[in-house]
Amino acid sequence: MPLSYSHHAHVHAKTRKLFFLDFAVLFIAVWIGSVAYLSVETEQVRLLPDIFRVEVVLFILLQQLILLSLGLYELRLRESSRGIFRRILVAVGLSYFLVDVIVLNIFQFEPFDHYSVALISSISLILLTLFRVIVYDSQWLGFVKRRCIVLGTGERASIIEQRMRRKADRRDFELLGFVAQPGDKERLIRREKVYEFDEEALTSFVIENGVEEVVIACDQRRNTMPMDALFNFKIRGIQITDIIDFIERETGQIAVTLIYPSWVIYSNGFRSSNHFRESVDYFFNAGLALFILLLTWPIILLTALCIYLDDGRKTGASVLYTQERVGENGRVFSIRKFRSMRPDAEKDGARFASENDDRTTRIGHFLRKYRIDELPQLFNILRGDMGFVGPRPERPEFVKKYIGLIPYYAQRHYVKPGLAGWAQLKYPYGSTDEDTLEKVKFDLYYIKHRSIMFDILILIRTLEVIVFGKGR
Repeated sequence: MPLSYSHHAHVHAKTRKLFFLDFAVLFIAVWIGSVAYLSVETEQVRLLPDIFRVEVVLFILLQQLILLSLGLYELRLRESSRGIFRRILVAVGLSYFLVDVIVLNIFQFEPFDHYSVALISSISLILLTLFRVIVYDSQWLGFVKRRCIVLGTGERASIIEQRMRRKADRRDFELLGFVAQPGDKERLIRREKVYEFDEEALTSFVIENGVEEVVIACDQRRNTMPMDALFNFKIRGIQITDIIDFIERETGQIAVTLIYPSWVIYSNGFRSSNHFRESVDYFFNAGLALFILLLTWPIILLTALCIYLDDGRKTGASVLYTQERVGENGRVFSIRKFRSMRPDAEKDGARFASENDDRTTRIGHFLRKYRIDELPQLFNILRGDMGFVGPRPERPEFVKKYIGLIPYYAQRHYVKPGLAGWAQLKYPYGSTDEDTLEKVKFDLYYIKHRSIMFDILILIRTLEVIVFGKGR
């Protein structure tokens, strides 16, 4: 039975802490803004303005919802200070627009008016940026990294060194080094510290250095692991984690090249579907699809007209194109999208779209960048072929190829494909076999942990893709 850990699903303890700290920062911004605004308006200093209201809480939660949608509760966000400021600026700007332009014109949203909202939004921008860049990044207020060591220096252990090099990859843990084990095929650790310990020395090192987690990454475990030391660590409350679980927790993907059958059998997750869950999923997806269609039908009509005027009028090609895709349980269905490529784009056969693809039309790049080309798939959702969230549906010829090439690739078809997905959020544009392997790791993570709340989180985060033009 594999060594495992208690997974925190998708709402990590540090994310919850960050959420509540952001709430406090935004409440302080409302308080400072209200005091400053009322002091100017009434020429009297009121240290306790009327801010303990439901409206204030709703205003703050609206800002936090937008922060979530722009990825600012992603603990491993790979952004510079400038990138974080840009995201906070967009979030504050959107919340200001929603409150000032929409809410205040419809409801009495006390204690806010147009000027106080502008002042509070400016203060929120400053305080949130200072908090994220200075306080959070410097590990104050409890954002302390776990101290870890890795048992193993071979092929499995080297994945941590190769794939988790960035500061953002190690935001939750401090890696003290790797410990060589008899079961390693060869030593592949090149840049990190490597220790040669017997069991007694290993125990002393772990205790003296306050190690909180030991990651098992030996290439061969049978009769090679320091079992007495691991037993003592467990008794002391030190966490023992299999490398597959460690990578899953820290990266949000499942390392399919490391999986062994007993890990799948004994691990939590991979819940079965039932008729009730499927019905709830369909009505949720169909209702949301109808709502978006009502909002976007002018964009749909305008897009069709632009494609026709761009090249459809000359070539006689349709504004839509139809392709076969593989759906749930391997069932093939037809998908429709706005045509973003030339009519002869596949004259030499099927191939993946790539970044800056020369087959893209003049407006096609814009359509793909902001996901407008995928709006006709709302009708696939209404038909039940797809959901809003799930693995990206691929063409049968690609599926046939990758089932024989990538371990566990066929398992991504155990759920309905989706417009948005965990892989689309977490992995950049790619069209190679290696890119497909990386995306499968995220797809399997989604399948293992999927739930209504996880779907909602992915949908909210997909706004980041649309706002920053990261469509792929």
